[in-house]
Amino acid sequence: MTTQDQNNAPSPRSRIWVAIIPLAIFAALALLFWRGLGAGDPSKLPSALIGKAAPDMALPALANLAGPAGAVPGLDPAGFKGAVTIVNVWASWCVPCHEEAPLFMKLAADKRIRVVGVNYKDQPDKALAFLKRYGNPFAAVGVDANGRAGIEWGVYGVPETFVVGRDGLIAYKMVGPVTPENLDSVLKREIEKALAKG
Repeated sequence: MTTQDQNNAPSPRSRIWVAIIPLAIFAALALLFWRGLGAGDPSKLPSALIGKAAPDMALPALANLAGPAGAVPGLDPAGFKGAVTIVNVWASWCVPCHEEAPLFMKLAADKRIRVVGVNYKDQPDKALAFLKRYGNPFAAVGVDANGRAGIEWGVYGVPETFVVGRDGLIAYKMVGPVTPENLDSVLKREIEKALAKG
């Protein structure tokens, strides 16, 4: 190595900075992304559908599902008019759905509201077994086999619950499971607000 090559070669100190700067930038970006992902309550994710009409999409009934009055119908969007409706998007493969199922049985006891379900990308026999195990709180169950209704409702993931007012407009959206805590402190309050409107 010539003297000129030795003079042009980076010093050990500059080589360290060349390695540290990219690592520092990466660490700062990773921290920003991590904080962004963990920030806030996922149940309060915004929805462009709040204040808009519930999707005008009929869904077929879950085959062989019977209730006290006979076969449980599918989801008919005309049923949203005139009643405060709670729409629960659920599936038998969804672990939190199993945890919230007993709470929907309690909620369905309130005769001022109508509770309906959207069975999302599920197998019919497993959906029937789920409702047999926990009870059926739903006045109607629409089957969303391919996820198209989930797209129309703006579903991020299962479970999600919507409050639809008597006017057929979506008044509230809860992302994630209904729990004993948020049932009283959040969902029931939103239901009462919807009931109080005309």
